Amino acid sequence: MRSADKKRVYLISGASGFVGACLLRRLVDSNAEVHVLLRPKYKGWRLEDLAGKYTAHTSDLSDARELTVLAERIRPTVIYHLAAYGAYAAQNDAAQCIQTNVQGTWNLLKATAGIEYELFVNTGSSSEYGFKKAPMKEDDALDPASYYAVTKGAQTALCRQFAREYAKPVVTLRPFSVYGPYEEPGRFIPTLLLSLLLRREMNLVSPDIRRDWIYIDDMIDAYLCIDRLKCHGGEVFNAGTGHQASIRDVAELAAVVTGETPLYKWGAMQDRRWDTDFWVADTTKAGHMLEWSSKVGLQDGLLRTWAWLKNNKHRYM
Repeated sequence: MRSADKKRVYLISGASGFVGACLLRRLVDSNAEVHVLLRPKYKGWRLEDLAGKYTAHTSDLSDARELTVLAERIRPTVIYHLAAYGAYAAQNDAAQCIQTNVQGTWNLLKATAGIEYELFVNTGSSSEYGFKKAPMKEDDALDPASYYAVTKGAQTALCRQFAREYAKPVVTLRPFSVYGPYEEPGRFIPTLLLSLLLRREMNLVSPDIRRDWIYIDDMIDAYLCIDRLKCHGGEVFNAGTGHQASIRDVAELAAVVTGETPLYKWGAMQDRRWDTDFWVADTTKAGHMLEWSSKVGLQDGLLRTWAWLKNNKHRYM
């Protein structure tokens, strides 16, 4: 990060989540001035060692008036919107998806509309595309298959229209399957690595389910393409690797990098409605317009995650 970036004032919504917390870490490591919006009763385990390095504001995205007051007080130059509901199986309240992902996004857009910010990065989701049989492109027709995906598609469309109507530098990044240190407990890769570390048997779904797995550092690099992102208001960019791997591939690589003998039961768990044997990003647009591409291969990313997990297994137990 350039020294000039230290003059920027950053605002992050959803900073207690996996990607948001890792973005926060990267920014505070550069001595940036960072403000975060944290919902009441947020899970703070990812932020415990960052106390005093950022300014926290407890606020709900549903409170439009409070958001406006906070925005005017902070006057951020770069806004990262990562707060969301519905990405995990337990978050199954459709009304809450609408309230957080659509209304909450609108409230944040409006609250910051009077500020001459440099960049507003909305966080979409690859689930907006629905099931495809070719690498997913940003101009593909969306066919979301869950309420979460429907609301994320609406959120992205809302940001695009806002950027056009108000000539604001609002862009959307669509992450694919992000993994790495601080990922949510219960997700596939941390659960897999923890089972290897503790030599526990693990029940799995079909081995042929595929995802485009992107390591967290690459994802954060995409968020930090500030000087290029700000030139493309209204645009949407995939953040993936352009390569897919099955969960069997991931499990086999995990055994290689850990040196542990796996104890898996394939098919012991029922496939979920969003599981598919094809899921991969077309990253041509991000490469061309942002000069960004993923750098960390799957094996290297698993090795880095394993090294971190061995020193942080208490966070998952």
